[in-house]
Amino acid sequence: SILIKATIMISIPDEFVYVLVSVGPFAFIATQLQGGPVMKARKAMNIPYPNLYATPGHHEKADAFNRVQRGAQSVYESLSPMQCMALLGGLTYPVVSAAGFNVYLIGNFFYANGYADVKLDVKTARYKKGGWVKPLGMLACLGTSFASAGKLAGLF
Repeated sequence: SILIKATIMISIPDEFVYVLVSVGPFAFIATQLQGGPVMKARKAMNIPYPNLYATPGHHEKADAFNRVQRGAQSVYESLSPMQCMALLGGLTYPVVSAAGFNVYLIGNFFYANGYADVKLDVKTARYKKGGWVKPLGMLACLGTSFASAGKLAGLF
């Protein structure tokens, strides 16, 4: 076997603290706050624990509750990769990376709020109330992570 050792010196910018606060405490607070509407809907629509989702035909307002729950749960589909991209992007573009991550977090609230609105078509509801900003934050973190990786690799 061949052992290859490489040393990369990385200078962490002072503004990296914005990224750390965003991906740590802000992400924790945001995800906890998104549980509030679910708990409220669970109580109002009589969906007992341990049911994660309501069962159509068994729970009277299953679709309405499931939309609230689905909107709140959607953040977990992309949170871990977003945190990784924000951290990587923050090594060279900390302010843009932190801002992008926070736009993503805020966009998740709008996304969930739209998804929960039963007056709107389920296919587009999540983007009708501002949820469209979520992908903007995602793109910012994706871009900064690619740029940081390229810069660290010496490509540019």
